[in-house]
Amino acid sequence: MSLSRWRVLFACTALSLVAQSVQAQQFVPHIGYIYPAGGRQGTSFQVTVGGQFLDGVAEALVSGPGVQVKLIEHVKPITQKEFQKLRDRLQELQTSKKKDAETLKEMAEIRKKIAGFVRRPANPAIAETVMLEVTVAPGAEFGHRDIRLKTPAGLTNPMVFCVGQLPEHSERAAKTSSETPAAKFPRFGKQPAAPAAEKAPAVELPTVINGQVLPGAVDRYRFQAKKGQDLVVIASARQLIPYLSDAVPGWFQATLALYDAKGQELAYDDDFRFNPDPVLHCKIPEDGEYTVEIKDAIYRGREDFVYRITLGELPFITGVFPLGGRAGEKTAVELTGWNLPATKLTHDAKGSEPGIAPLSMQKGEWTTNRVPFAVDTLPECLEREANDKPADGQQVKLPVIVNGRIDRPGDADVFRFEGKAGQRIVAEVLARRLNSPLDSVLRLTDAAGKQLASNDDREDKGSGLLTHHADSWLMATLPADGTYYVHLADVQHQGGPEYGYRLRIGPPREDFELRIVPSSINARAGATIPVSVYALRKDGFAGDIALSLKNPPEGVTLGGAWVPGGQDEVRCTLTVPAGQPEPVSLQLEGRATIDGRELVRTAVPAEDMMQAFAYRHLVPSQELKLLVGGRAASKVAVRVIGEGPTKIPVGGTARVRLATSVRGLAGTVRLELDEPPEGIAIKKIEPSREGLEIVLQSDAKVKPGLKGNLIVAASSDRAPAPKSKGAAKPTRRPPSATLPAIPFEVVAP
Repeated sequence: MSLSRWRVLFACTALSLVAQSVQAQQFVPHIGYIYPAGGRQGTSFQVTVGGQFLDGVAEALVSGPGVQVKLIEHVKPITQKEFQKLRDRLQELQTSKKKDAETLKEMAEIRKKIAGFVRRPANPAIAETVMLEVTVAPGAEFGHRDIRLKTPAGLTNPMVFCVGQLPEHSERAAKTSSETPAAKFPRFGKQPAAPAAEKAPAVELPTVINGQVLPGAVDRYRFQAKKGQDLVVIASARQLIPYLSDAVPGWFQATLALYDAKGQELAYDDDFRFNPDPVLHCKIPEDGEYTVEIKDAIYRGREDFVYRITLGELPFITGVFPLGGRAGEKTAVELTGWNLPATKLTHDAKGSEPGIAPLSMQKGEWTTNRVPFAVDTLPECLEREANDKPADGQQVKLPVIVNGRIDRPGDADVFRFEGKAGQRIVAEVLARRLNSPLDSVLRLTDAAGKQLASNDDREDKGSGLLTHHADSWLMATLPADGTYYVHLADVQHQGGPEYGYRLRIGPPREDFELRIVPSSINARAGATIPVSVYALRKDGFAGDIALSLKNPPEGVTLGGAWVPGGQDEVRCTLTVPAGQPEPVSLQLEGRATIDGRELVRTAVPAEDMMQAFAYRHLVPSQELKLLVGGRAASKVAVRVIGEGPTKIPVGGTARVRLATSVRGLAGTVRLELDEPPEGIAIKKIEPSREGLEIVLQSDAKVKPGLKGNLIVAASSDRAPAPKSKGAAKPTRRPPSATLPAIPFEVVAP
């Protein structure tokens, strides 16, 4: 692939800018929860945001129109030094003879601050709180939004904020952990006490209940219901905060229970199929008072154990069939669920792009939950029973998407097709990614029953909320002309009407998706910062992907703008202008030529989130935001001279020329590679006629064909004068700034 000529100006200071840059990175503003995590259309309410490094918070940004936010207050735990000053001041006021109203007020405020002092907060990452006043317009589109806080140090990560349709009930926001008394945990295995209905808050149906579960707590709410009502109780917890890095399991594992007035349990659930957030359905047996209960499965709790319970005789879709349809056509869809106005609808995919989109329906003033529905361009057909054995295998013509079900436990579906020697065949299941409980397993056999390929699970990094990747994918080259069979079953031998799937069989369709991390990019004025781009390659696509910014703001440039062939991740750099005080939206695109066609794909912004101390997930966000802040320090203008990737021979060296505006820079700046591939290093830095030359070296063990971007960190080598004659000359190296990425390729010597 031919990369376009790249010449970039960047800021590299020998002293002040590098220190400012890294200091900003060390204290990135972060939010850990929002409570309540949503509100009703046409209402105003207060919201508490918990986080860290939120000094100087100025405003909140919400994706989409119709939501206005006003900052009320930022509360930060006092430090040991501040505590000592307050105590000294209180002692001074107590000994003073002056005891007027102003003095007494100051003393009361100091006592309040001292009372809340904790030497070591239990959860520093959510110890600070910001109070917001949120106003949701009556016509604001309901659903999930992203909310971020803006501070002088940059934008926070996004958090989910819900715009709802129902009346809402919110408990008072929990105090910080430092103000919360120690919880009394029940003994392991001991059942919680029967609900105390007289102590539980009362709510009216339908409603959304907002709350926070604290350590060992069990939250209960009372309501009146009538005989025969189809009550639906939906918990949102993990949906609001997908992953907790310091908790096992890595999310708030909510459980729901429903009790009658006598304390008898009528329903209980700790998940909905494979989704951690539970959903209950119960036909009310008689008129009276009932209680809904929510808690953590193992009695954990914290301010960020935030939940929303949707409660009422509401429409809820539990499944659809088929799970998708063909682009440009109408598809008859069967619906299952509770309180639905109909069991069928027609999905019109006219003008729809291939992909997965939400499907829902209306019942009066209420809208159902949204379920995923796939749209594709390939021919489609329905599975036909009986097709459990090869002898009964359903004949299909490739390429095709089969919409089917594993109808009962132990069921298996077999499909027969004619193939040619040397033909490459892909079989892929789309089920778990479409909310089907199917845990598929695929096998490809020839006419004699010989297995040619098989697959159980294949990870899809594009499904950031899945922790069990249960969809199957396989690819094989057919050895001869003849009849072949694709076998599909549930690996757990489960089945039922809800176990739907879409099975694609045909030649490979090479393609790709992109993710860019993080979704909130913060940079000092005039600086260069690294970002990560992930390529989600499909059906064996291994080519280069050229990257570019679509209609970027003036002065924003992308360095290392490619994903090398065969690689799934690359670090690029963004260089930003000196003045960009307001957040701006960015859009990254990738281009690749496949089978003579140029494919253009837009990168989805995402957050790299950790689950339970170990596992990492790319969780999609709605917007890619850039905020440039701080003063631009004095800088040295530098540009990279050259085109395309720098070619480094195995065991040899290659030179990268840098043109600078200041002579003698080689003696004041130290350059080092940041997380380079093994075997690649900077051998030396030399002055040149233009400014500098970086000599890159590859050792003899590096294999030809290695490609990527080199991220170079710059730091100062300027040293203070020695204290005494003959003393060793100390080297002072402030933290590093970043240079624009340098594409490279290792070639044969």
